[in-house]
Amino acid sequence: MALNDLYDARPVQQETAVGAGVQLLLLALLGTAIGMGPAGWLTGLVFAFATWAVLSRALHRTRPRSFGPANRVTLGRAILVGAVTALVADSFQSPPPLTLFVGLTAVALILDGVDGKVARRTGTSTPLGARFDMEVDAFLILVLSVYVSMALGAWVLLIGGMRYAFVAAARRWPWLNAPLPPSTARKTVAAVQGVFLLVAASDLLPRPATAGVVLVALGALVWSFGRDVVWLWRRSRPRADAVPPQQVLQTSAR
Repeated sequence: MALNDLYDARPVQQETAVGAGVQLLLLALLGTAIGMGPAGWLTGLVFAFATWAVLSRALHRTRPRSFGPANRVTLGRAILVGAVTALVADSFQSPPPLTLFVGLTAVALILDGVDGKVARRTGTSTPLGARFDMEVDAFLILVLSVYVSMALGAWVLLIGGMRYAFVAAARRWPWLNAPLPPSTARKTVAAVQGVFLLVAASDLLPRPATAGVVLVALGALVWSFGRDVVWLWRRSRPRADAVPPQQVLQTSAR
């Protein structure tokens, strides 16, 4: 991310505060409309505070000149994801209105394809923006997998937990942190996870078909992660034709 030496944190931090305020307003509207219980309220409030705190810290560390239009779109998505998270938490006590749940989730998924285009067209693509977008995506998939698992079983949680398991594994094996080459297949697999889980959550299909859709999503995700892990592992191995450092020193000394 391009940094600005003349950094004024106030305008950037004000945007994150506005985002938190909009999140609270949306929670209030949902709570009034559907009579959301304590679990939904508490989860929504924790999500709003955590998003504000983590994003504010990241902005302070990276010191961007402005928040940027693409990040505003992603922040809007995060607000919708917070509402979906509150509804899922509340669903342990009573099922959410399906139309409302599907509508909020669908808009969040549609906007996933907007923020990247905005960033490219405005020339405001940044590592922070890409990370922000990825974390919002990953958390929405996790929340949707929790919701679908209540109907299909705990195995669905593998979809939402796989990315976090990969991050945890990278702390143990640093070679997993190496950058991956661009891949259309990886992006496609990641994009369809939310769509397939939303189809499963919408209760449009018979139960066997719903389970089949989620199994296809899980299989594609396992294949995508597995392919990347194998590529990273091979990249981390020493090349067979590499010259040992000691031999290099001996050769240069002759």
